Amino acid sequence: MPHTYVIAYYHVVFSTKNRLPTISAEVLPRLHAYLGGINREHGGTAMSIGGVEDHVHLLLQVPSTLAIAKLVQLIKGGASKWMNEQRVAGFAWQEGYGAFTIGQSQISDTRSYIEGQAEHHQHSTFQDEYRRFLVKHGIEWDEKYVWG
Repeated sequence: MPHTYVIAYYHVVFSTKNRLPTISAEVLPRLHAYLGGINREHGGTAMSIGGVEDHVHLLLQVPSTLAIAKLVQLIKGGASKWMNEQRVAGFAWQEGYGAFTIGQSQISDTRSYIEGQAEHHQHSTFQDEYRRFLVKHGIEWDEKYVWG
């Protein structure tokens, strides 16, 4: 085959360390823009970014030349450095993350879900939301390792 065609979409979720509410409403839109910029620098497209004071959701189109683990490392590292430059006291990301593949037909629903984060979290905690993602995607986990 003379050409290779790949398109990969991920719904990526990660929290602040210990789920502390360190992302203020003032910095939130600038952080989201910065996260999207990091992805773009590495050849991807941020289709939607949202979240609340203790976590973020990213709907990313990921280039075939970059592993999702490396991309998330670059995004979290760059954003952490930026947040500290903004003098956000006590800011850090949790160690891990969730990256869930989605298909073309799920993009619209995923985007709506991400854009509705503020409303969604009036009724549900990040921990409950994350557990639902793990169950939905058939991932087994141990509670003592998930929340670090």
